[in-house]
Amino acid sequence: MKLLHKYISLLALFNILLIITVYLLISIVKLNLLFSDIVIVSSSFSVIAFNTILIFLKGQTKEPDSQTLYSLVAVSLKFLLEIVFALLWFIVAKKSSLPSVLMFFVLYLTLTLFTIWVIVKTLKGKAL
Repeated sequence: MKLLHKYISLLALFNILLIITVYLLISIVKLNLLFSDIVIVSSSFSVIAFNTILIFLKGQTKEPDSQTLYSLVAVSLKFLLEIVFALLWFIVAKKSSLPSVLMFFVLYLTLTLFTIWVIVKTLKGKAL
């Protein structure tokens, strides 16, 4: 449980720093992006990352046979939720301009790398 609080706090801090950085970038470079779009995408990816980390860390407390299943469910659910969010963002909300697409995939990549970092760091200390 202590590990969960640590990673969720890091995720929240990372999300806040990411939003501040993008806000400063928009202000300085004058990109054609809305700040509300950035907050929505970043928050959505953070919620997905939170769910992935929660399921993954819950699986680490189970017996070894279940750990693999929890890991697969966490990664699969992350993938499916991100596909659904991408469909909603690009098709329903019609956010298909080049700056919007680039912003979407940069935020996707950064929060996915954070999730992978948490998973690898957790698995690094485990014996196979």
